[in-house]
Amino acid sequence: MSEMVEIVDSLESRLSKLISKLQSLETTVQDLKQELKNSTQTIQKQANEMESLKKQYETLKIANSLLGSDENKRDTKLKINSLIREIDYCIAQLSD
Repeated sequence: MSEMVEIVDSLESRLSKLISKLQSLETTVQDLKQELKNSTQTIQKQANEMESLKKQYETLKIANSLLGSDENKRDTKLKINSLIREIDYCIAQLSD
């Protein structure tokens, strides 16, 4: 009979350890999920900031060309021509 008691005690002890380990792992999973969420948000913010900086860079490139810089003159001319065509189109639409 004492053997059975020892076996039951051993099983209870092991079960208790398993439950404790399970709770620890669940906490770790929750922490990792929160960390993943934070990292995803950070990546999204950085992607938005990078897109904004790219647009700002393009604007500065065009402004630099307009101020007499030889770099990117072709791009600036193409952009100006495109804007002129759009204005002409709008004027034509208003004339009709």
